[in-house]
Amino acid sequence: MNISFTDKQKEYISSQLKSGDYQNASEVVRDALRLHEIYRHKVIEDLRAEIEKGFNSGISPRKVDDIINDNIEALN
Repeated sequence: MNISFTDKQKEYISSQLKSGDYQNASEVVRDALRLHEIYRHKVIEDLRAEIEKGFNSGISPRKVDDIINDNIEALN
């Protein structure tokens, strides 16, 4: 597999190698992918929990326009 990195990513990988926490660039990339997988799984689970909470909360008496206006007012 051939992977290209930006200069910033290359610098980060080099800094991780210099820190002594990793033996080679492959270890850094594998660790990053492992953490990405964990993070992605958590985000998806959190979203599912929020969706479930919304479904279980019942029907709101508020109209869409009320919600939009409340959010616009909150931004001002």
